[in-house]
Amino acid sequence: MGWTQEHLAQLIDRTSHTVMYMETRGQHPSLNVFYQVVTLLDISVDRFFFTNRHNKESERRQRIDMLLDSLDERELSVIEATAEGLKKSREIESGK
Repeated sequence: MGWTQEHLAQLIDRTSHTVMYMETRGQHPSLNVFYQVVTLLDISVDRFFFTNRHNKESERRQRIDMLLDSLDERELSVIEATAEGLKKSREIESGK
């Protein structure tokens, strides 16, 4: 989202130190704070409750997913067309 820890802290009525501890030290927030954070940042709770699924994803895929989450619809359509073009090119090269 491009927010600072201070901005997020204001939104969830906590201190910036609390946000820093959650982000860098893995401090577990209360359920209410957790709900506020995942709602504000539009994060799927599956990442937290089904960690085995997400551990299987490569770090690159996780970084790409985070980047995709920050794009608008127009930008996503460019990415989608690029991915489709790459797939089609690979199919042509392999003779499919």
